[in-house]
Amino acid sequence: MRRSARLWGLGAALALAAALMLLTTFASAASSGGAAHVRWDIMSTTGIPPAPLNPGGHASAMAPDGDTITLTGSGHFVAPGSGGGSAGVDGGGIWSTSSGGSGTYHVTALVSWERANDQANVGFVDNIDEGTRTNGTAILEIAFSDGSSGVLTLACHGPGAPPGIFEGIATTKGYKTYYEAEEPAPGVDANRTLFHVR
Repeated sequence: MRRSARLWGLGAALALAAALMLLTTFASAASSGGAAHVRWDIMSTTGIPPAPLNPGGHASAMAPDGDTITLTGSGHFVAPGSGGGSAGVDGGGIWSTSSGGSGTYHVTALVSWERANDQANVGFVDNIDEGTRTNGTAILEIAFSDGSSGVLTLACHGPGAPPGIFEGIATTKGYKTYYEAEEPAPGVDANRTLFHVR
């Protein structure tokens, strides 16, 4: 009985230590000089000003075997001023594949964030409005509800973006690579992302 109580006590202490470590990591990233606090969205818009920019969109990418994955989602991350990754993340969304799988996913870590520039003001109505609209690329580690894991690339090539950034998503899910991002089309509400930086 004493051994069982000691094991329970040790388990509780380890769980508390893990929780404190995560909180410390998040607080450290948030308080470091030059840290970027970023909201990301797979957004809803037709892409034609003054169309509103709303959360709740969807974006797709295709694997070499023709299987397509579609994601919704939004969240936040803290990118350290020194560069690199961070555990200061939240968010996720829903996934489905043309081969029949579906479920949810959540973000587990920031791998990298590269800010390109602020977006030009072309008359969009920004209903997300959580900082400065920004072009760039983020890479996030994600966990799928079916037990697989992956790496999600979010790229935003909005108004005024420099060349070399695609618009939309690419992801891995287990061993499969959904790297052929579906391009957004004018007037079609799909395949767009957005970053807001505070």
